[in-house]
Amino acid sequence: MNLLFIQKEGVDLYGTLLSSETSRTILRFYRPVKSDFGVIIENATLGNALSLASEINWYIRRYTSDVLLEVSPNLFCTHSFALEIYSREKKLRETWEYTKLIGLKNGSVAEVRRIESHSSKEDYPDFEEAMEYVLEVWCSKNEWESLN
Repeated sequence: MNLLFIQKEGVDLYGTLLSSETSRTILRFYRPVKSDFGVIIENATLGNALSLASEINWYIRRYTSDVLLEVSPNLFCTHSFALEIYSREKKLRETWEYTKLIGLKNGSVAEVRRIESHSSKEDYPDFEEAMEYVLEVWCSKNEWESLN
């Protein structure tokens, strides 16, 4: 399971995390990987990923635009949806009705779009063509309803 930190525009999140003694101490047992749009940190379990996100919350609030968890290859969920899964309020299924697309361009979030129930990013080719990366993200009902 990967924990994905999407950096705010103009921020080098990887460099910021490595330049801080506090974050280096927290991340000493992990191997953060720099990506074009932030940092990816592999975790063994959902609980471990949520715990790590909690420990570096100050950096998240200041330097990131979003925190996602990769629950299966190329399928992400929001931090708050992951908390619902962890607390057993929700269960992962093969499909989910509350999904959004996050379009990444020039190293940060360019656009977030709510998509219709049970559709996928392939159903939005114009959006995919306009972005460098597109992440399909499952989210809570409240997060989904607040979009658009």
